[in-house]
Amino acid sequence: MTDEEKVTEKKNKVQPEENIERLKKIRQKRTSGVSMKYMAGAGAAVAVVIVVAVAGGVLGKSGESRAGRIKVETVEASLETTAPPETSGEPASIVLETTLSAEEIAEKEHDEAVQKVLDGYANLGIAGVSGYLNVRKIPETYGEVVGKLLSGGACEIIDTSTDGWYKISSGGVTGYVSSQYIYTGDKAREVAAENVIERAVVSADKLNVRKEPSQDSEIMGQVYKDERYPVESIQDGWVQIDDGYLSADYVTVRYALNEARKQDMRTTVLSLYENLGVSNVSNYLNVRDKASERDGKIIAKLPSNAGCDILETTDDGWYKIRSGKITGYVKSEYILTGQQAEDKAMQVAKLMAIANTDGVNVRSEPNTESSIWTQIASSEKFLVASQQDGWVEIELDDSTAFISSDYVDVKYGLNEAIPYTPVVEAPAKGNGSTGSSKPSGGTTSKPGKGGSSKPSGGSANDGAAGSSAGSVSSKRAQIANYAVQFVGNPYVWGGTSLTNGADCSGFTMSVMAHFGVSLPHSSSAQAGCGKSIKSSQMRPGDLVFYSGSGGGINHVALYIGNGQVVHASSKRTGIKISSWNYRSPSKIVNVLGD
Repeated sequence: MTDEEKVTEKKNKVQPEENIERLKKIRQKRTSGVSMKYMAGAGAAVAVVIVVAVAGGVLGKSGESRAGRIKVETVEASLETTAPPETSGEPASIVLETTLSAEEIAEKEHDEAVQKVLDGYANLGIAGVSGYLNVRKIPETYGEVVGKLLSGGACEIIDTSTDGWYKISSGGVTGYVSSQYIYTGDKAREVAAENVIERAVVSADKLNVRKEPSQDSEIMGQVYKDERYPVESIQDGWVQIDDGYLSADYVTVRYALNEARKQDMRTTVLSLYENLGVSNVSNYLNVRDKASERDGKIIAKLPSNAGCDILETTDDGWYKIRSGKITGYVKSEYILTGQQAEDKAMQVAKLMAIANTDGVNVRSEPNTESSIWTQIASSEKFLVASQQDGWVEIELDDSTAFISSDYVDVKYGLNEAIPYTPVVEAPAKGNGSTGSSKPSGGTTSKPGKGGSSKPSGGSANDGAAGSSAGSVSSKRAQIANYAVQFVGNPYVWGGTSLTNGADCSGFTMSVMAHFGVSLPHSSSAQAGCGKSIKSSQMRPGDLVFYSGSGGGINHVALYIGNGQVVHASSKRTGIKISSWNYRSPSKIVNVLGD
């Protein structure tokens, strides 16, 4: 899908198809002529009463033509005329009383609603961009971004005295936008008229978006006060929007234009959680399906300083939490709560760009003429390096790249739980593994120097990216489970220490060295080792390589099963777990020789 096709797709999401068709019909009617609009159509319920006042029994005393002097007062001139017929010697008028069809009434009401919305702005401005326009705290190109005004979004222009900038107010956000991207005057009203549709305006500080119209349905995300979303349907106390369902108790449905959305760290981060908890560990915390280290299976990892909602407190030192899409149990001693959690959240929250479309193009420069470096998958999160009008600069491992703002949602957030299950070892077939490492099944992982213990509570894992679940060889399982121990440890350029810091190739080199496999300290050099394989053949312990903007390989990760890799990503993220195709892989290599 090209960039232009993706922009068109997103615009259609903003304005439901039925509204687009309705507007087309209205325009067609307007161009067909006023009299035809009300007189045509055999199915229309139009009653015509003709009252003719005749003086002396004829239209004209001197035998004038019946057609020559009759005046007709059209519907356009008087829809509700009640004046009596003329009694003078002047020719009579034909008065039309009309009853509008349901379609015509709806059209009239729509026009009135649009006009009312437009009249609600004293000095209307409309964002004339394809994605969104940054609203900044000060009138400077790199001023702090406090909100975003989506394409077609409306604002009240407060001040135009700063060259190149408008001070605006929109959706509870006040700040500055680049004036070159704002329509004003008649052009603004013309564009705005096309974008007035039924929207759900959020009245609660935070409102959950549900997958189905039920309070028990899965939470897909949150929306916030004053935000506006196109309405797809209304049913039994629920309003359907593009991402799911909102409780009708907390939104107002009305004709409206879209307006700006806030990008405030405290508001955004704290409003994500009802009962905030923040993980207080140096690397990660295991999330289990039961409140037990012995019986609870590991289902996810909660990274350092990650956020969660505390759902329940058990009597034996566990919290039931929800973090991202994971619900499970963690030891309460490793979770900050209350004011401590809020203070920590404000310290560690990061501005993130979250891909909202699969196959988003990543470019080396902020323009569509720039070469496509790679592509990223939907829902992947990347730290934001900077924001420009129309483009977001992201951190892509130890480099930066640019994504069109059409395809990412930018907001402050905390790290959250990462789905993960230890790899299961297949029964040995007479050949033991070398360099056996047995990861601990404890709640927190503290890598040791040498071996560790066998994973507890493991479950079946995907042996390859596209395969059915199943266990893998003892050696491959041990490599994957050993490597994951170091999640959360630092990234250091040129480093090879799994505990004190490594870069991407230093990490894979040191992990493999623990199992007797020698690799060079270079991602491009490692790509030349072993045997190149397809993604469908990939198993835990294989290496996945990625290319840089110049086309050459510049990053390597270790596949750990379940469609995931572990890798030393960047200084800000350290060693982390990602989807294996979080960016387009260039090559996959089996260096184990089995």
